This record gives sequence, structure tokens and C-alpha cells, in this order.
Amino acid sequence: MTTPVHLTAAVRQLAQADFSTLARRFGAAGFGVAEPAPGMITLTAPGATARAAVLLSVGVHGDETAPIEMLAQLLDRLAPASLTVDLMVCVGNIDAIARGQRFIDADLNRMFRAERGTLAAAAEAARADLMIAATSAFFANAGPQRWHLDLHTAIRPSVYPTFAVVASLIADGPRTQLVHWLGQAGIGAVILNPQSAGTYSYYTAEHHGAAASTVELGRVGTLGENDLTQFADVDAALDALLRGLPAAASRMPHVFEVAQEIVKHSAAFTMAFGRDTQNFTAFEPGALIATDGDVRWRVGEQAERVVFPNPDVRVGLRAGLMVVRTA
Repeated sequence: MTTPVHLTAAVRQLAQADFSTLARRFGAAGFGVAEPAPGMITLTAPGATARAAVLLSVGVHGDETAPIEMLAQLLDRLAPASLTVDLMVCVGNIDAIARGQRFIDADLNRMFRAERGTLAAAAEAARADLMIAATSAFFANAGPQRWHLDLHTAIRPSVYPTFAVVASLIADGPRTQLVHWLGQAGIGAVILNPQSAGTYSYYTAEHHGAAASTVELGRVGTLGENDLTQFADVDAALDALLRGLPAAASRMPHVFEVAQEIVKHSAAFTMAFGRDTQNFTAFEPGALIATDGDVRWRVGEQAERVVFPNPDVRVGLRAGLMVVRTA
């Protein structure tokens, strides 16, 4: 990928996983600065105790560029004296970002699991191992307040332009706090997911007790051409989180639970609706969702909405979720 010349220095550096300016600024202020692997940095205040630990990740899919731009601008204006948390920033699939494509060999956001099968030799498997090691080290000595916000953009348009997926296994208190924060960030819908698909945020929730979420912000776009005004509420909420400022008034997002997980079992898999179907499109009870040989998926006894439908995933991976609104 040729980096657009009109990008700010901060955006260009983050897209290239270059933390040199950030490291100098915080290092000069006495912070502990470490770069455990390419595209990862941790900032910790000297002698501080009882600080929340916050992990912010972007670029897990290389073509999801709006969060890179937004986070770069947020970090660029963050003064060391204003940072009230221990912070880790992770730029996920740096090679795919450089090429302007979603991944190199396989989806990085399916690699945070013990069993990778035929994908064990993929470039993304090795990258996930580095991310897992750095994440484990970051949370190893953290206190009870642990956050992970994995910022993405969606492939398809959506009834809710911004939405989030939250692991159901997060303890009630931190999960409630996270959902309130997502409302503060202007997120329209939250999906409570009971089952891992090998995602980064589910991994941190399950293994490190983090209040973690995959946050979908609009749609895939070209670096430097994203309309960041769409995400002003997200930017403000992240800024407040890092600075320890009081939460702004918010409207609670609509909450959904997973009714069905659709898994692709063979090359014969097909969805029963077109590729232009939006996320959160509703289907009536009994409607056909997908077929895979003799297997048929149908909507249950109440209406369900489809999220992340993707018939092109590899065999054995999740091809979509069907969700129902609960709040």
C-alpha cells in the first residue's frame, strides 16, 4: 500500500506501527515505556498503584482503517499528565495494513484459540502468538479494572451503524459498566455473545478477566478517506476513559443475545439471502437462513436478526450470527 501523502504524521506513524514519537513523549515524562513486539506499546506511570489497565487495539483486519485514524489523533493530543490508566496499544495485522488488504493468509480475528487446525502455519497465527504474549504480560500484574476495546469496521452496511459484541462471560458488574460506556460512545446495539469465535476481545475477557468488546464503527474504508465525524462520540468516550473523566450522559444501546451461530461445514454452504443484506436485518419465524448440503438453518419461534453474514469464510468458521433483542 502506498500511504496517502495527505495523512497527518500521527496517522501515518500508527498505520506503520511506528510508536517512536509516542514513546519519546511519554518516556521523557517518566513513564515506563515498552514495545514488546512490533506494533505494540505499553505506557505505565512510575510508582502508580490501583490504576485501571486499558488495552486499545486497531487494525486486526488490515482494511479497517477508520479506527487507526481516530486512535492516532487521540494519542497525538494525549498529554502524559492526563493519562490516568496503564495503557497498551496494539496495531494488529501490520503486514495486511501495509498491503491495504484484510489479511495475509487468514483472518487474524479467528486465531485467538488453542486449536487452529490447518491454519496453524498461517502468518496470522504467528502474529496472534505475539499479541497473546504481550497481552498476557500487560495484564499479568494489573488490578481488577481491566478494559479491552478492539476497534473494527464492518464489511456490510448495518441497521445500527455502530454496534459492539460483548462476551457474556464477563462478570455482571464490569459488563454493566462496559455497556454503559458503549452507550456513552454512541454505540447503537450490543450483542451478548456466549461462545468464542477465536476473537481477540473474547480471548481477553476469557483469559484475563477484561471488560472486553469488539466495537464496529461504520464500514471498511480507505486510509485517509474516512469521515471521522461519524465517530465523535466514540472519540470523546475513549478520551474520557484514558483521562479518568466522568462519563457523559448517554442513552443505553439496544441489547441483543445470540439465538444461533451459523457455522460453515462445507464448500456447499450458501446463505438464503443476498450479499446486500444489512447487519441486523430481521427475519420472520421459520424463515430459511442458510443451507449446507442436507443441513438447513431456520429462524426459531420468534423473529431473529442476522449479523456478520459471510458465506466466504473458511470451512469450520462462523458464517454469521442470528440475534434477538432482549433490552
